[in-house]
Amino acid sequence: MNMNKSEALSERAGNETSDLSKARLRAWLQILKVSRKIEGELREKMRLEFGSTLPRFDVLAALYRERDGMRMSELSKSLMVSNGNVTGIVDRLVAEGLVVRMPVENDRRASIVRLTKAGEKDFAERALVHEGWVSDLFSDLSSADADALIRILRNISHHNEAPHHD
Repeated sequence: MNMNKSEALSERAGNETSDLSKARLRAWLQILKVSRKIEGELREKMRLEFGSTLPRFDVLAALYRERDGMRMSELSKSLMVSNGNVTGIVDRLVAEGLVVRMPVENDRRASIVRLTKAGEKDFAERALVHEGWVSDLFSDLSSADADALIRILRNISHHNEAPHHD
């Protein structure tokens, strides 16, 4: 008998206890609620403190981690957004002298984007402030709690990255 993905998931969920399934759903909803709240607060702080946006910060962070630069497609993939979203942000960062585009040999359509020295300095200053904001938002977590939360979220992430065979 051939089952589609929805039927297979339904059968699997039916095999688990209803309480466990509902607890997992509540956990998901709590993760979503907390994530949205924290992201909203960080967006507002970024806007007020730096007159900037969180996506812009994310682009700078990705480029800061990859000091040799990244192709626009790699940057988009790393941030899990479309090329169009990244292009507008990169255009503004280039205009401000924080990022440069460099042509890729043998590929006229591609370019490598990397931070300038000014971009590295700008990001490093913002990152320090950002880290403080995040620390404040998570101030109720002990070191052990933070480690446990990271472990749990990584387990969920790894489980969902593995190929599923239906």
